[in-house]
Amino acid sequence: MKTKWGKASIVLLVSVMVFILSACGGSNGGKEAGESNPGTASGSGPDTSKFVKISYLVLGDKPKNGQFEKVLAEVNKLMKEKINAELEWKWIEWADWQTKYNLALASGEPIDLITIGTDWLDTWGNAQRGAFMNLDELLPKYAPETWKSIPEEDWKESRYNGKIVLIPENDYTQWVNHGFFYRGDWAKEAGLTEPIKDWEGIETYLQYIKDHKPGVIPWDAASGTQTWGGFIQSYTDQLELPISTGFLPIFTAKSYDEKFTVTSPVFEDVFVKYATMMKKWADQGFWREDALNNKNNNRDALKAGLSGLDQHHTQTFSGLRVEMDKLQPGSELQMFPFSRTRGTNLMELSITHGGTSVGAHSKNPERALMAYDLIRNNEEIYHLINYGIEGVQYEVKDGKRVQPEGFKDAEHGYYSDFWGGRVDKFEIPSANSWDQIEETLYAEYDKIKKPYVYGQFVFDKTPVEAELTAISQVTGELGPAIVLGKAGDPAKAVEEFRDKLKQAGYDKVLAELQKQLDAYKTQLGE
Repeated sequence: MKTKWGKASIVLLVSVMVFILSACGGSNGGKEAGESNPGTASGSGPDTSKFVKISYLVLGDKPKNGQFEKVLAEVNKLMKEKINAELEWKWIEWADWQTKYNLALASGEPIDLITIGTDWLDTWGNAQRGAFMNLDELLPKYAPETWKSIPEEDWKESRYNGKIVLIPENDYTQWVNHGFFYRGDWAKEAGLTEPIKDWEGIETYLQYIKDHKPGVIPWDAASGTQTWGGFIQSYTDQLELPISTGFLPIFTAKSYDEKFTVTSPVFEDVFVKYATMMKKWADQGFWREDALNNKNNNRDALKAGLSGLDQHHTQTFSGLRVEMDKLQPGSELQMFPFSRTRGTNLMELSITHGGTSVGAHSKNPERALMAYDLIRNNEEIYHLINYGIEGVQYEVKDGKRVQPEGFKDAEHGYYSDFWGGRVDKFEIPSANSWDQIEETLYAEYDKIKKPYVYGQFVFDKTPVEAELTAISQVTGELGPAIVLGKAGDPAKAVEEFRDKLKQAGYDKVLAELQKQLDAYKTQLGE
């Protein structure tokens, strides 16, 4: 279980919606079940006499081929039978996803189940704003299997102000550290016979494609592309901190040895180096001239042989390698993990990188937890939600999931974007996962990985709420152009960026973050 850099931006409108959330309140935290079931003599069991619909907020682009609806219908047959309820997926699509997500949580809408992530979805900030319900009393009664299966030390990392506000995805093994994906065959043609270990190697590769692969865009980067976090990991010893600053990460810890010392790579030479390299890449035509407005799917272009580079995390690479072997035979897709360059700052993933909360304004928190308990602990429901219908989306052969004969992705493809409670015990290994992943990348990571150290650190944004909102606005306004080399002179763009961060309250946030990290260090007894 492993690491990940944060993602997109929060606009100033969120701060306005926060007022609405405060006005609406979050008073359902102590809500109990309704009257006892008329059919039970003791009345001690949950009341499921009234049919209810349970919403589940997930992140991802809603599938368009109708398969998700068919699978969910099968899930809901079981939900109706077991708890007299049905699930409704509420999708937050990737276009401007973080703004939409935070606005949904701030709106006071009665959402029942909510996908969370403390290191990329501003979960602690949303908890501070009262977005989630206190689950201490509800969990043992309405999600008993989940409650018993999660150890106390993991529940400790799920608390805000001493109260449980989320259910961690603590029993699912994954590596989600990011890097670039590149074609091994084209890299060899470019003279790169060893695994690429730095961004200069990627530049050589992209230049080769530009010069020798007509009709191919070296990297068909789309709007919203964010690589600054990866550059930090490659060219510094710094660690990501669980604090959201919108589109670009601003604050980091100095190193693993100085994990409680706050710094900012934005105010160091490494940011100028990054901005300069991105300007160079843009000028050399490595991506489209209109990349800031490009809505094309780069991964589809890679699969079609029309783009030579992609970026995401290791789990994505594992499946994409198999796809590319089929779609582009001989491509030998490779991954350059950003951690490879220095090997000093790869942390294991927080157990709250994924998970689920109950919305503060949920009208049916009891039934919502019962539904979650089934998703996480009922094997049939788990397989439906994660894999689809057996015989349509998958078959199991030799202990692995394979696509049935006649499977066509456009017609039969399925996904649910459920990242809120996966468990290893019900996972069926996919034949579409690269069978060499463990002996290659996993083995590489195991040699350099470090324990995650911020699991119980909850940054209290109250003293600097306005400043953080202003900083996020700056990163959202100026960051995309720097990332895609469209901000003009790099040195001037960096200077303007730094000046605006200072005006937004950078120094105040830095001081407050350091103060709270000092207290956290004391709390841990270090």
